[in-house]
Amino acid sequence: MNTFQLACFLAVSETLNFARAAQRMNITQPAVTHQIRSLEEELNTKLFRRTTRSVELTEAGRLFLHDANGMMTIAMRAKKRFEDPATGEICELSVGCHGYTHLFSLHEPLRQLAQSYPNLHPRLQVVPYDFLYRILEEEHVDVILSFQENAAKKVPGIYVELEKTPMVCVTTRPQALEGEGPLSLEQLRGQRLVLGDPRKAPRSLAQTQAQLLGERAPGELFFGESPEAVITLVKAGFGLALMPRLLAPPDPELVLRPLAGVEPLSFGMYYKTLKGNPVLRRFVELMRLQYAEMQ
Repeated sequence: MNTFQLACFLAVSETLNFARAAQRMNITQPAVTHQIRSLEEELNTKLFRRTTRSVELTEAGRLFLHDANGMMTIAMRAKKRFEDPATGEICELSVGCHGYTHLFSLHEPLRQLAQSYPNLHPRLQVVPYDFLYRILEEEHVDVILSFQENAAKKVPGIYVELEKTPMVCVTTRPQALEGEGPLSLEQLRGQRLVLGDPRKAPRSLAQTQAQLLGERAPGELFFGESPEAVITLVKAGFGLALMPRLLAPPDPELVLRPLAGVEPLSFGMYYKTLKGNPVLRRFVELMRLQYAEMQ
């Protein structure tokens, strides 16, 4: 396996077209095809599903995509380091999460961290929920941001809580339910729902959504792949949504009503160890300070 093979794989992954990938790489299409086939032979798996009209990643290809990006980043960083050794040792910190919303809390801790480590090079990775704990276990990242998993799920890391966030009902002003204060689940039973993917949701949120499904007709349910997609459908008037308040953006068009009888969710960080990693230790301290000031 070499970086040229990885570059070809990434080009095809991004374009989903061998001809356009060849143009981007400034090589012939047969050369791209050859590199992909040799990579598939080495990995002993198919990375792409190809027909006469389309190209798409296989499940194995989606799994390998993260690895390929990581290997290319490391290779380019190593090359750059030796091209200009006078710049000093690069200080790396890799943070993983499964939603872009989680990234919005990082800018101030990273700014302060860079004051202590001028050669800091943060790497922020947004990956599918199913891969989040895998990249921590395989040490592709130093720390991940996530809601706390229940005790039944084995997570390869130490958990540090940053905040308790309540579950809220998110509606638009025209849709807003009558009254004020917390809502009971019973009050929501006649409403159309916008649901997130239960496989990507904290366990308590998935259980709460399940309680509301009942005998609902399919036409009363709408689905969003991400919190951002769910909010978009709510603002478009398709229904109301349940989500942790942490994920609900500040928006004058939205009304957030707390849910009665639903425990707040714990949001925080998982990491494997702080030993021998002063940069991560300081980052954890800064994140805890920031969330403490927000409460």
